[in-house]
Amino acid sequence: MILPIYTYGQPVLRKVAEDIDPVAYPELKKLIADMFETMDSADGVGLAAPQIGLPVRVVVVNLDVLSEEHPEYAGFRKAYINPHIVDLSGDEVAMEEGCLSLPGIHETVKRKDRIRVTYLDEELGMHDEIVEGYLARVMQHEFDHLEGKMFIDHLSALRKQMIKGKLNALLKGKAHCTYKVKTVK
Repeated sequence: MILPIYTYGQPVLRKVAEDIDPVAYPELKKLIADMFETMDSADGVGLAAPQIGLPVRVVVVNLDVLSEEHPEYAGFRKAYINPHIVDLSGDEVAMEEGCLSLPGIHETVKRKDRIRVTYLDEELGMHDEIVEGYLARVMQHEFDHLEGKMFIDHLSALRKQMIKGKLNALLKGKAHCTYKVKTVK
């Protein structure tokens, strides 16, 4: 089922998400399937549960859509349950980012290009791995949502001031996008 994506100003986007007990969460597989369907319908590469109104630590990522330019991501579709970044390392790399919860806003963000993460996969297998490159960026962006953060929090005060009008429009419920959203108003 395609769910509405919560936009900037929704309180759930600023809450720290909680780990879930996958065994006690009987709808987990359905939640993950709905998140993939929602993300795909919005042409996203990642989606965190807070973006659909749930303050739980679940993220889905689809990098297969980039496989034409990046063959290493062919078939890459993964769910991350209770993910946590354990360490950030490597170089800081600046790249433009956007967000389904901030339609129409794209800004350059600096992020580390190497991270160590822990998470459960869909079969509840535990992982502790080093991730590099573009996937590390996507994970940091999505996992930020689990900490109540958004990519705009990484911008300088000047850049934030420059997009203030766009943010205020989102607060007034003016989201211009092709997918279903849940705005503040």
